[in-house]
Amino acid sequence: MLPFLLRKGFYVAGMLVLIAIISFGAIHLAPNSFFASGDLNPNITPESLEQLKRVYGLDKPLWQQFFSWIVAVAQLDFGISFASGKTVKEEILQRLPITLTLNIISMVLVFMLSLFFGILAAMRQEKTADRTITQASLVSYAMPSFYLALLLVLVFSVKLGWFPIAGLHSVDAQEGVRYWLDFAWHLVLPIGVVVITGVGSLTLYVRSLSVEILKSDYIFFAKTRGIKGWRLLRFYLLPNLSPPVVTLLGLSLPGLIGGSVILESIFSINGMGLLFYQSALSRDYPVIMGILIIGALLTLFGNMIADIVLLKLNPHFKRARA
Repeated sequence: MLPFLLRKGFYVAGMLVLIAIISFGAIHLAPNSFFASGDLNPNITPESLEQLKRVYGLDKPLWQQFFSWIVAVAQLDFGISFASGKTVKEEILQRLPITLTLNIISMVLVFMLSLFFGILAAMRQEKTADRTITQASLVSYAMPSFYLALLLVLVFSVKLGWFPIAGLHSVDAQEGVRYWLDFAWHLVLPIGVVVITGVGSLTLYVRSLSVEILKSDYIFFAKTRGIKGWRLLRFYLLPNLSPPVVTLLGLSLPGLIGGSVILESIFSINGMGLLFYQSALSRDYPVIMGILIIGALLTLFGNMIADIVLLKLNPHFKRARA
């Protein structure tokens, strides 16, 4: 296990450096900047702009800016936001828990529902339940998240008034149980959008894998021995279904931030997605780079965790990765 973890650690470090180089170059090659004349203040003088660039180190060559930034990032210092004047670390730490809470709850629900409906469809292959689940999954897969979010807001918030339109808390929310119930009530529609649009593809994937597993010889011989129902699922289907599903979940971690941009903008949720969108519009380089590095780190660690879980689930996986 230790050699495997060391190899993965070097891999993560190398990939982070490569991602940092590509991201840094791409962002600085983009047209315009936060300090472009007229963007910050139409009355600002060119001399003041040059002074601001010197303060933030933007007057140096790109290679010097990159090495200064990478040394600071190694010390968990992502710089200072151009827009707010706060440290990027402070901005991210304020908003990261909201985004993680929203997406982790959604991922758990998507995972549980997809396993249930995917296995049910495979067990009822070519029957009414299978056709219904497959058609519903295709609709879910094709449904744009922004369209569904606007539709749910229009129906359940504007027309019926059952759920709040935006935000995470009501104005009159107090501390205690009522505060957290109000917080949960505000999350119903955003989580509903993520679950409805995300469960379809994973359900189809689980169904396809389950159908192939149920056609295998060891399932046939298990049935001839009288094994069926929960025992068949527990000891034969789920152990063979778990490794590819775990791998897919590890690869889905980039969506924790990237998939939140539109959703948090529509529901006015002050999370990482909305921060990334606002920073991209204002060319706030330090915040954009900080969010990209955090997203890359989550992705790489997600893949590492998935590999570690696979080592426990599949004894052949270790030999294959060696």
